[in-house]
Amino acid sequence: MKYAEQRREIVKACQDMNRRGINQGTSGNISVRVKEGFLLTPSGMAYDEMKAADIVLMKKDASHVGSRKPSSEWRFHHALMGKRPEIGAVVHTHSMFATTLSCLGMEIPAVHYMIAAAGGNTIRCAPYATYGTPETAANAVKALEGRNACLLANHGMIVVGPNLKKAMWLAVEVETLAAQYWRALQIGKPNILSKAEIGRVIDKFKSYGQAKAPAPACC
Repeated sequence: MKYAEQRREIVKACQDMNRRGINQGTSGNISVRVKEGFLLTPSGMAYDEMKAADIVLMKKDASHVGSRKPSSEWRFHHALMGKRPEIGAVVHTHSMFATTLSCLGMEIPAVHYMIAAAGGNTIRCAPYATYGTPETAANAVKALEGRNACLLANHGMIVVGPNLKKAMWLAVEVETLAAQYWRALQIGKPNILSKAEIGRVIDKFKSYGQAKAPAPACC
């Protein structure tokens, strides 16, 4: 089976996001870039029943290979993969807190410095459009300009990353930020970090973590 490893990773990630509580039922979808285009979850299949062979191969011309119908949201996956070559994976979820804010048309401001992981000092909320339409794709692309995450009004969230592992990590972070913001609003007016401060955090993130191990000495 072509791209067997990537297909298995997508199935596992789908099951993981439901288990982690950042998605539910058959909602949400995941794509991973491959040479011909990208692999995408099928439409309307329960993740616990999904097999690697059910994952759809979408080509760059928007045609698809396989017996399964692609996710109804294939258009924004196709648009994002086409416009941003650095994207290796796209994750879309209907997580509770991010979706709650999106139903209010609210963006997430810099209530915590970890918003820098999404690429800027806000996580924008794209205007509403019927799911699966070119309008939803266009709105998502615009909301994600210079960003790695956005909300979709009355719908959910989208995150992108260089690979599936990092995109899934960011999906959890965005839902955490949404929950923190929602909870802070129940008490009062949250303190919002400045754009300059988030810029400093973005710079610090570039050297965060363990340095790459040096290559072993030869001979």
